[in-house]
Amino acid sequence: MPFKDKLHEFLTEWNDSSDYVLVRTSGSTGVPKIIKAEKSRMKASARMTCDFLCLKPGDTALLCMSLDYIAGKMVVVRSIIRNLNLICVEPSGHPLKDLSTAPVFAAMVPIQVINSIQEPQEREILRRIRNLIIGGGAIDEQLAAELKDFPNAVWSTYGMTETLSHIAMRRMSGRESDEWYTPLNGVSISLDKDSCLIIDAPLVCSERLVTNDIVEIAPDGYRFRVIGRKDNVIDSGGIKIQMEEVEDKLNGYLNAPFMITKKSDHKFGEIVVLVVQSQDIENIREICECVLPKYWQPRQYISVDKIPMTETGKKLRKISDFSQFKK
Repeated sequence: MPFKDKLHEFLTEWNDSSDYVLVRTSGSTGVPKIIKAEKSRMKASARMTCDFLCLKPGDTALLCMSLDYIAGKMVVVRSIIRNLNLICVEPSGHPLKDLSTAPVFAAMVPIQVINSIQEPQEREILRRIRNLIIGGGAIDEQLAAELKDFPNAVWSTYGMTETLSHIAMRRMSGRESDEWYTPLNGVSISLDKDSCLIIDAPLVCSERLVTNDIVEIAPDGYRFRVIGRKDNVIDSGGIKIQMEEVEDKLNGYLNAPFMITKKSDHKFGEIVVLVVQSQDIENIREICECVLPKYWQPRQYISVDKIPMTETGKKLRKISDFSQFKK
């Protein structure tokens, strides 16, 4: 369906008599599902974001993400609630290529930002966006370094479909850049016994939400940073290894796209597996042996044509999900 028709379809659904709209989850942690999102809570979420970013009526907002998911839908809702001027661009890897003027506000996924940085004209537009929010996937060290000197506000967002987009943001650019996420107004956080984040956001969630994200709360008791997902812990010979921490350690050393996953093992229980978009396994093995602690080193290496991702740009880590990607 053409993108403009999808927008018309969503606006029709938004303006009908129902109290909710249907939203599809990304499926990054399981089978994708359809949930009912209450329109009143979507409006509250939109106000929270607009207030945090100080968006005002008449500001321009770029819609360049799929309307199948909450992120795209919420760009539209923010425009409705705050009377923003919506600029619609067909979702693609280069959403800025035909723009001559930077929007005041834009929401993008990491791969769109990475692609835009590589093209001089698009990069200049990207740098002039007053408030750029990036979600739907992790921002690696290389991209974070690229964004550091941007003159305007660039934010990494934290949230999920169940929270109707993000509930916290982390500044990536300028002197105000920070490693901690700041919750939006009306959101409070805590930890469960496994150090997983608990979100209490009554304006957007009817119940407290216990996530699978292992986090650290700042000394101020308010902000937080993400260590990794609980289901991304590898229990190898009694040693718990966080996949994201292994990836962080390897960033800057491996040139090819890669990710860490795990596999059941009779001796160790689980083992570290490195999946890489390269055939030069021996060189990659040598790098891992030099860079990583011994108990973090992969015991298996899998070469793939392409790192398996969901439609929203998140890594598919289950080996059973990406057998078709193997070389």
